Amino acid sequence: MSWIREGELNLLEKISANVLKAGPMPKHVAFIMDGNRRFARRNNMERQEGHMQGFNKLAETLRWCKHLNIQEVTVYAFSIENFKRTKDEVDGLMELAKQKFERLLEERDNLKKHGVCIRVLGDLNMLPLDLQKMIAKAVVTTRAHNKCFLNVCFAYTSRYEITNAVREMAWGVEQSLIKASDVSEALLSECLYSNNSPNPDLLIRTSGEVRLSDFLLWQTSHSCLVFQSVLWPEYSFWNLCEAILQYQLNYKSIQKARDLHREHQALLQLEADRACVAEHLQHHGNGKPADAQRRQEALLHYTACREERVQDFLRALKHKRDSFFNDLCSEAVLA
Repeated sequence: MSWIREGELNLLEKISANVLKAGPMPKHVAFIMDGNRRFARRNNMERQEGHMQGFNKLAETLRWCKHLNIQEVTVYAFSIENFKRTKDEVDGLMELAKQKFERLLEERDNLKKHGVCIRVLGDLNMLPLDLQKMIAKAVVTTRAHNKCFLNVCFAYTSRYEITNAVREMAWGVEQSLIKASDVSEALLSECLYSNNSPNPDLLIRTSGEVRLSDFLLWQTSHSCLVFQSVLWPEYSFWNLCEAILQYQLNYKSIQKARDLHREHQALLQLEADRACVAEHLQHHGNGKPADAQRRQEALLHYTACREERVQDFLRALKHKRDSFFNDLCSEAVLA
């Protein structure tokens, strides 16, 4: 089954989509695609068939998102916690992933035509090496595409992602790329797997569960969360419309919360910069208090230097991550 589904909406769907698009639309939607196993049990299927039906529904949902001008989708494909499932189920999911990424590579011309960029977020080192190489090829092949984005969270949990971001900042300090005083909430956000994406506007979980299960905890602190009782393989265009309507009804309060958080972040950064400057002037001011002009000049200089350090660090971090995927691709070519 193709990752990219062609085809138009039917007349009623088109009318509904146009009505929705008259209001504020989410640009980035995240899905916890829950209910594949329950769907399989209910329909007397093998678990693997339930997961296959779940992938087919993802392809269909991506088509709906395209028609609704939703430019970015993030999906929870495989949690680190899922490794605790039976060996047969985990092996089956790994095999399904191999088949789907192999199919994706066969569709590279179609992905280029639609400008689809595939990103895989998680610790790929936990996966079989052949699957790592396939994923790396998919990521590198579509890296330059910029019309729409699909982020697949695989071997992922949010707590692991946040812990890894802290390690990345510690690495930056060890390499003298940044100072410990440069560490901030904003910098941690830039060190997450999802640093190339805006935070989701809307997160949808199916199957009736009302928890996030360690998915995008940091990124969805100011997102609209919608929990729907439908099992993922049974998800419909109308379920998606219902979730978008919930987002639109709560849009103003969501935007207000985001704006307040952004202002608070800026204020905290300013206070941190002022504290660093005050400490520096105290140690280098021969005991004389600095006047307002000198303090302001010192603050502007410090802020510019900090921002330059941070940008150098983020470039080094990007190079490290890109090299990981490039090296896997080279191994795949040599194999």
